[in-house]
Amino acid sequence: MAAGSEQIEVPAPSQRLPLAVFDGHRPPSAELVSECVHCGFCLPACPTYLLWGREADSPRGRIYLMKMGLDQQAQLDANYVSHFDTCLGCMACLTACPSGVKYDQLIEATRAQIERRHVRSRWERLFRRLMFAILPYPRRLAFAALPLWAYQRSGLQRLLRRSNLLKLLPERARMIEAIAPTVRRAWPRRETAEVFPAIGQRRLRVGMLLGCVQRVFFDEVNRSTISVLQAEGCEVVAPIAQGCCGALMLHAGQEESAMDFARRMIDTFDAMQVDVIAINSAGCGSAMKEYGHLLRDDPDYAQRAKAFSAKCRDLSEILGELPPRTRRSPMPMRVAFHDACHLQHAQKITAQPRQLLKSIVGLHLLEIGEAGVCCGSAGIYNLVQPRTARELGDRKARHVLETGAEVLASANPGCLLQIRASLLAMGYDIPAVHWIQLLDASIHGTIPL
Repeated sequence: MAAGSEQIEVPAPSQRLPLAVFDGHRPPSAELVSECVHCGFCLPACPTYLLWGREADSPRGRIYLMKMGLDQQAQLDANYVSHFDTCLGCMACLTACPSGVKYDQLIEATRAQIERRHVRSRWERLFRRLMFAILPYPRRLAFAALPLWAYQRSGLQRLLRRSNLLKLLPERARMIEAIAPTVRRAWPRRETAEVFPAIGQRRLRVGMLLGCVQRVFFDEVNRSTISVLQAEGCEVVAPIAQGCCGALMLHAGQEESAMDFARRMIDTFDAMQVDVIAINSAGCGSAMKEYGHLLRDDPDYAQRAKAFSAKCRDLSEILGELPPRTRRSPMPMRVAFHDACHLQHAQKITAQPRQLLKSIVGLHLLEIGEAGVCCGSAGIYNLVQPRTARELGDRKARHVLETGAEVLASANPGCLLQIRASLLAMGYDIPAVHWIQLLDASIHGTIPL
């Protein structure tokens, strides 16, 4: 630790440790751990340290705990695990770190060890198993959305939200109810085409990730994505049979499941012969760009994964590199842009979506305070750590309100749901959209909201 830093408090190890923290299968790299010089630049960037000021809940504190685990000076118990469970995996520390410590690889390796070896409570195991049995599978997710559709369409949601009855629910249930997306139809629109021709001369053949939550609850974002790419001269290939990219599992320590989904995704798109793969969800993009690392030990997929990841691009990267063909209609509105963590920190993309929004005449782009701090969504974080997620969501919502924005735009569905839930709880009904919807509306002269 740096001089004068807070000492991490961990229980003194007993003479006989019940369970060592790490086994020999892909533990966090001791070499990467040693690259942390404990300078403390990550502290003000870390959401949990901002909230609590506890060293053990900061990036350098967690790295120190990893070192203790590697040195067999800690044990894999609930107290040890809790400090990694509270990490959002937002990767703000990657942006802040002057030494270039690969915290992303360290936290993913640690979480994979925890999920394989630590025994959680029965309720926690059941809840996580249920999430991972539904969320990555669009058909199952669509079926699970039917009760939500009935709840919203019947007026029961409006009635309960106006009453105080929701306060009687457990905290996790309240969070699920608050962030639940609006289900516009009893069953999502069924994809009937896989190839969408370019308008005018073709410039690129673009594969497109449809996503899981995006496909079921935000199909309008996918339709806007296809529409804009077509208008800008791209042939879009969106295989209907594609599955989950594995991001949710990867970021939650479900390593084997993530690897299986990655292999299937590679198989699906390798047959399509596309120039690039467009991704309109930040969390998915960061995971797919790291397939090479995820499958590094797989003799059949290691090289294919590297080649696949080299084709993966955020939607804003693709459009930002294409000189615009289309005329943009004016859209006079004040738009606050929220940087999704896995876009700005994991993928280092901040300028491109802003440049595309600024190409719309009359659109006034507003910057949000503490732009580098996570909103609390973070994959499944708001479901497994609802109290912390709510604090961060409310913090972000207050910064959005300070801008005086009429619209909130971002590049990740989870972020939009999280921040909008906090805004609604504060009494502000501000539309939250993916930035591509604004660009699509400007190109086609339609109303985006």
